[in-house]
Amino acid sequence: MIKFFRNSYLVQYVTIALLLIALWIPSFITGNVDTAWRSPVTPLYNIVANLFDFWPPAMLIFAMVLMGFETLFFNSILVSNQVIGRVNTLGAVTFLLMMNLVPAQTTFYPFLLSSVFLLMLVHTMFAIYQTPRPELYLFNGGLFLSLATMCWFPTLLLALWCVVALSIVHKSVIRLHLIPFIGLFFPYFVYFFIHFLKGDLLTVWQAYADFFNGFHLTIQGFSWLKVGLMAFMLLTLFIPMVMPQIYSLEKTIAVRTKIAMSYNLMLGGILMLFFEGDPMQSGVLFLALSILFSYYMAWLERLKWANITFVVLMLLALATHYVPLFV
Repeated sequence: MIKFFRNSYLVQYVTIALLLIALWIPSFITGNVDTAWRSPVTPLYNIVANLFDFWPPAMLIFAMVLMGFETLFFNSILVSNQVIGRVNTLGAVTFLLMMNLVPAQTTFYPFLLSSVFLLMLVHTMFAIYQTPRPELYLFNGGLFLSLATMCWFPTLLLALWCVVALSIVHKSVIRLHLIPFIGLFFPYFVYFFIHFLKGDLLTVWQAYADFFNGFHLTIQGFSWLKVGLMAFMLLTLFIPMVMPQIYSLEKTIAVRTKIAMSYNLMLGGILMLFFEGDPMQSGVLFLALSILFSYYMAWLERLKWANITFVVLMLLALATHYVPLFV
């Protein structure tokens, strides 16, 4: 299985497309569309969701196409950053599985739209290591993060990840740490200025105040199935740490730096699971896991147990989508 996706031919992309359709068919059968996520603090998500109000299946079609785009975009990011080999689709299939593990993820929810901008953020932060003058990259990174928060506001926490990522690449100049925040605040300056001209700025301010006042961490959204899936993935991820002899990992400093960034992103993703709502829709953890899994699977030498893990994960994902249709 892994050896198959270590290639990049038409048959691999057809297989990924068929897997995407297979994972999303149950949502079309059950009409898995929910507009309850719209909020005054998610203006970009609201705009896109409103465009598809005329026909719920259109929203699902758009969400599935968006997932397909993100899958290919994610794979291209890993390839361009040498996290996986140049002729490889492991990143695409790994991302697809991670982001569609349960039915709650196969619908149009805020993080799905937000992840487009988060992928741009990750790509930008990865590029900083080999950029002698990263000011523009840092501004763009803050801009992408800002747009991501306008789709799913809790991604604001990743501003801290940007600071940590800069520390990892030894960019300790205070001026550089401030630039992402300029990019972060710029879209909000424009957004609030528009509402000032409309005369409802105080209403918008109150919406953000209500979000912070009502925010709290919770474990209410967890279930045994969700905990089991995440425990299985995290346990599998730590195998390389205790069995490094079965891997022939890329040793360049640039790649190791990007993997270190990804581990820090994973820690932030674990914290974000405890935000209000379904933890499976707080997808920062699954984005980080997609990077790390793709990296280790791409450089694995002994494939037996990894193939078993990969097949089990795929079967679990399909089972979580199809078993509820028959019980």
